[in-house]
Amino acid sequence: MTVLSHRPTARPSGRAPQSSGSLRTPGLDWLLMLAALALVSLGTLLVWSATSTRADLTGGDPNAYLRKQLVNVAIGLVLMVAVLATDHRWVRILAPLAYVASVVGLGLVLVAGSTINGSRSWLQVGGMSIQPSELAKLAVVIGMALVVAERTERRWGRGVGSLEVVAMLAIAGIPAVLILLQPDLGTMLVLSATVFGVLAIAGAGRWWLGGLTVAAVGGAVAAVSMGVLKPYQVDRFLAFTNPDLDPRGAGYNTEQARIAVGNGGLFGQGLFGGSQTRSGFVPEQHTDFIFTVAGEELGLVGAGVLILLLAVVIWRALAISAEAGDLFGRVAAAGIACWWGFQAFQNIGMCLGIMPVTGVPLPFVSYGGSSLFAGMLALGLLQNIHLRSSGSVPTRLLARR
Repeated sequence: MTVLSHRPTARPSGRAPQSSGSLRTPGLDWLLMLAALALVSLGTLLVWSATSTRADLTGGDPNAYLRKQLVNVAIGLVLMVAVLATDHRWVRILAPLAYVASVVGLGLVLVAGSTINGSRSWLQVGGMSIQPSELAKLAVVIGMALVVAERTERRWGRGVGSLEVVAMLAIAGIPAVLILLQPDLGTMLVLSATVFGVLAIAGAGRWWLGGLTVAAVGGAVAAVSMGVLKPYQVDRFLAFTNPDLDPRGAGYNTEQARIAVGNGGLFGQGLFGGSQTRSGFVPEQHTDFIFTVAGEELGLVGAGVLILLLAVVIWRALAISAEAGDLFGRVAAAGIACWWGFQAFQNIGMCLGIMPVTGVPLPFVSYGGSSLFAGMLALGLLQNIHLRSSGSVPTRLLARR
């Protein structure tokens, strides 16, 4: 199945567009930018609401998590601008370094990481908790995009063959194994869906896609039957099928999340006014279950706006992919859309009880530096691809070649 046409791209002339001795002002995708920043702003308010009455989390300071999240947002914005303003050629040159750094980070987690909720997934760096698996999602996307672009462009559009598919799977396989060893099942599900999407978009054959689907199903069945999954992970899947099996144990999160969302009604109980939220009944509500705060306090209308903003972000990522002038940009942008789309579906789905609880953050909304940093880096990359495709250039490229 070929989704992207692999036509030869015109060789750059080596001269940047110029106008009257000066370069054009970069034309950002403002709809994407505004939707993402709206999600970040809304998420910051929801995090503040979810933590302001939780003395067990804040140590009695209702604004503690607000300040922390604002610092995360500031760092994320700097990272986004840095990627946006980087020469497109340097993005491709630095892609392997980003991939190697993510693999090293995942390896360090297994040696010196902190265990939270049964998963050894965090590194303590300078007083901050970093989750390398979040950054690995972006690293895998750009690594796979670079492999298929480099090989296909050199072969002048002969398409994606078995060798390219094997190379892309190898790029994804190393981080996947390290993530499984943590174990972090939620991130593994998101990564698997992202890899499948990148392969499909890059033009992998139907036999490859069908074979990978069968292998994934067989691997899941084998993992359950052979006891590879830990007991708490099996309990989560059983609670997903029937929360009443263990309402005070594995099914507690799902049951409380449903109650919180149901309390919101059409217009919600008001920001900072959610009964379930203020009472702290929903575990991990500022991270994995942040959508329940929106459902309870902003109601169906507010939660619908949040979902609409996510849809706009994913739509613009796909539009940038379709308009990209090179194969690397097309595959990378589409891979980012697959990553955000499945992760948002998984997070909101587990809050509504239609997906098992696996512990993944809601892009741009949940509290946490690692997830936000990865999202803002990806946002900067999308804008970089858009600038290149539209004939504009990042501000860093003001010097004439």
